[in-house]
Amino acid sequence: MTHRKRCPWAGKDPLYCAYHDDEWGVPSEDDRHLFEMLILEGAQAGLSWITILKKRENYRQAFDHFDAEKIARYDQRKIDELLHNAGIVRNKLKINAALENARQYLNIVEEYGSFSDYIWQFTGGQPTINHWPTLKQVPVTTRESDAMSKALKKRGFKFVGSTTCYAYMQAVGMVNDHVTDCFRHPSTPNT
Repeated sequence: MTHRKRCPWAGKDPLYCAYHDDEWGVPSEDDRHLFEMLILEGAQAGLSWITILKKRENYRQAFDHFDAEKIARYDQRKIDELLHNAGIVRNKLKINAALENARQYLNIVEEYGSFSDYIWQFTGGQPTINHWPTLKQVPVTTRESDAMSKALKKRGFKFVGSTTCYAYMQAVGMVNDHVTDCFRHPSTPNT
């Protein structure tokens, strides 16, 4: 297999490399995927992303494959079950945030027809393709992530600070921050 030059953050962990190669920076308009990533990015706050990636399948099982309608109806018994589930981050605030975020997500879907139509407005409906030569040049927030954070918080979303929103934008391909010598950067031949 040919060695591929990746963004330095991907390291050598096969799970991280697969995420880097196949998902990070790839534009997504799939509402369920967009919702899943919003919940996972919120769960990641204060932790490393690899921790969440390793728990991702457990999250899918525990949170009914990110079915927002089901999550929005979780009762105290289900919350208690989640708080005792060692396969996810057992943080009461983050679990409660997932439930509230599901409710607000459903409100947006009802209002806009899809979450994708709403969330992509923050980049004008198109991915932002950056050209950073090094990882240290990649910002952690932007005006767009500030605007997204402010708008989501105003609607009642939790764990959606600007840094989380920017990581979300990168994860779902609203922003392509692959460094310029990474094989996944659009300017790199044989992407």
